[in-house]
Amino acid sequence: MITLPIWITTFLGAIGLSGAPEVPPSFRPSVQIDWTPIARLLDSAIIAGAAPGGVVAISFHGARYIHGAGHLGIDDPTRPDAKTIYDLASLTKVVGLTTGVMLAVSEGRLELDAPVDRYVPDFVTPGSQFVTIRHLLTHSSGLPAHRRLWELAQDRAGALALVNSTPLDTVPGTRMVYSDLGAILLTEALVAAYHTPLDSLLSSRIFGPLGMSRTRFLPPSSWLPGIAPTERDPWRGRILRGEVHDENAARLGGVSGHAGLFSDAEDLLTFGEWLLQDGPSDRRTDGPTTAESTAYSIKPEVKAEFLRRQNLPSGSSRALGWDTPSENSSAGTLFSPRSFGHTGFTGTSIWMDPTRGLVLVILTNRVHPTRDNNRHVALRKALADATVGTIDASGSR
Repeated sequence: MITLPIWITTFLGAIGLSGAPEVPPSFRPSVQIDWTPIARLLDSAIIAGAAPGGVVAISFHGARYIHGAGHLGIDDPTRPDAKTIYDLASLTKVVGLTTGVMLAVSEGRLELDAPVDRYVPDFVTPGSQFVTIRHLLTHSSGLPAHRRLWELAQDRAGALALVNSTPLDTVPGTRMVYSDLGAILLTEALVAAYHTPLDSLLSSRIFGPLGMSRTRFLPPSSWLPGIAPTERDPWRGRILRGEVHDENAARLGGVSGHAGLFSDAEDLLTFGEWLLQDGPSDRRTDGPTTAESTAYSIKPEVKAEFLRRQNLPSGSSRALGWDTPSENSSAGTLFSPRSFGHTGFTGTSIWMDPTRGLVLVILTNRVHPTRDNNRHVALRKALADATVGTIDASGSR
């Protein structure tokens, strides 16, 4: 169990968070919420060294609050804000890959319980015929968590060949092992289903239609001044800024379903608000407008299935792609059981609570200049509890 730092426990006690209150079936904001406690908590965490800087972004029934603290990096005093671009790391798995698979299932291009080798014939390893798309989404495929593809392969083709031939560790469906390899394999299936590169597919079918103009792989050089740097990487011999932090994603050319997306707080709130809606989002600002070419092709029943805890294997907290609250979750202790979210290695997270109409985004570059900093773990939980506690204390309905 992770013990919260004294500065966090003192802060949460001061604002009266001592347990999980009963959550009404729905909230409607009826008063102006004072988010000052959230800003102070992030400010305190940055001063205490949780990250060089960070942004917390909240949408409560569509009413937004965004606060930036600290600075972009050791050599850049710029204060982060709503438009600061962060390397999302594993948020790529849900914002990008999982949403793309939702679209594919809605359109009949992928079947959740079909064997993966139907779509990726090169996936040939003992037992591979028993691995399904659902197994990959719930991290129960039997594939191991990781391989150092960037050291074992010289190019994208070689890396994919290694993934497709990796032996299974366990029988599919019997154990949850969070696997980047599974996400890479799922990316191959999605790309095969549409015969379109992942970045092009997501841009044209998801991000463009939703107006997420600052969410993409391989950000252009013109974006660099507004991108938070990540690690001083010994493999590449430099501080990374605007190129993916994850080494395997780099070996795959910077475009993969397990890591590689860059985005800002405003775009991620837009994405979260869309997921919480029962119908199509009205936030579209550009991109394709026909039902055949937009994210609105995702069927409500498919979305509901993806956001439901699957209990595969028994006792797992995983939905399809997404995670749900559990003990020691980054969602803290107050998000409702219907909530869903995910984290990213670079210090990012997103959680949504349909019961409250709440989206919480936390973006930091805690890996700058080194990944040997885990103080963001306690910060995520504290901000989650403080956000829900502030809402509940306000009496908003």
